[in-house]
Amino acid sequence: MTMTTVTTTAEEREAILDAVREFADTELAPFAAERDEKHIFPRESLGKAGELGLGGIYVREDFGGTGLSRSDTVAIFEELAKGDPAVAAYISIHNMVVWMIDTYGDDAQRGEWLPKLTAMDEFGGYCLTEPGVGSDAANVATSAVRDGDDYLLTGVKQFISGAGEAAVYVVMARTGEPGARGISAFLVPGDAEGLSFGAPEKKMGWHAQPTRQVILDGVRIPASGMLGDEGRGFAIAMSALNGGRLNIAACSLGGAQWALDRAVQYVHERVAFGEPLAEKQSILFAIADMRTDLQAARLMVRDGALAVDEQAPDATMRCAMAKRFATDAGFDVANRALQLHGGYGYLQDYGIERVVRDLRVHQILEGTNEIMRLIVGREMLRPAGSASMRSAS
Repeated sequence: MTMTTVTTTAEEREAILDAVREFADTELAPFAAERDEKHIFPRESLGKAGELGLGGIYVREDFGGTGLSRSDTVAIFEELAKGDPAVAAYISIHNMVVWMIDTYGDDAQRGEWLPKLTAMDEFGGYCLTEPGVGSDAANVATSAVRDGDDYLLTGVKQFISGAGEAAVYVVMARTGEPGARGISAFLVPGDAEGLSFGAPEKKMGWHAQPTRQVILDGVRIPASGMLGDEGRGFAIAMSALNGGRLNIAACSLGGAQWALDRAVQYVHERVAFGEPLAEKQSILFAIADMRTDLQAARLMVRDGALAVDEQAPDATMRCAMAKRFATDAGFDVANRALQLHGGYGYLQDYGIERVVRDLRVHQILEGTNEIMRLIVGREMLRPAGSASMRSAS
């Protein structure tokens, strides 16, 4: 479907970003270290994010969405990630789920779920990955067997952000033939009988959001709980990932920019061998390269967002390029910021090591960066004259 987005003026956009910055400065940044250390999921702060319209940033306004463009959205996520990349990334995943329900849901589904989700009174979960099926997403084994007017869902989903906290899960399950065309999408309530969750995963980063298995043991879902048409689940899942990849890329930019800003401050203050580190040419070159890499990544993310806004035929490729480049650059810049801090960068008190840990997973989720290369390479090697190739030239 085609969705009309709200067109913002430069002044309106800056006002929105100012409000997001204030939220990040007051609700995210001051508590990021504690949430990381104690693995706290910030329900109260997320509710305040919902009050700002951050629970449905790019969904329609009739059920509480903000209706903003993807170009505005990536700017918002960059600012959020400066406060806490882990929380910003969860808001991204939540928004992806809300967008799927808004875009593919019928009036009843939208009316039931969107008001609560856009307000962030309740949260959403995205269930595609399985223990034996990561990048090979078209081969999900979770089954949805028709039983009268219902479907019985059985299977296990892996690495699900917000598992156990979400009120609704968009679950991809097999209703038909092997491969992508046999997959359908279902809305599974968080309190459904037969739904349970694995133990919280012990992760390198992203401690402020829970990651667990979602276990479906004969979960009964009425046929009206199917999202979109039967057999369209894989296409629905993939369509959501364009935006998800841009959001995660923007989160990498925000986290890395925060780390770079701390590094610039540190090299001004730190004296070694009789002079500030900022006076050393090697440090100047390092800072210059970090700033340049982030700006290049930022421009690629903006280009991907523009492609989605304009429904460009090569949008998937441009989003994949942006996601690969920005998440690689973001992690590298944060890691170099840690190095510039020397031993202090390794200490939790400075926050740099937390951002490095949080940004590392961005190179894996929403499609690994190796899969991003496959998407781009396959698109570039399509027969000459295809629509995608013409628009990319």
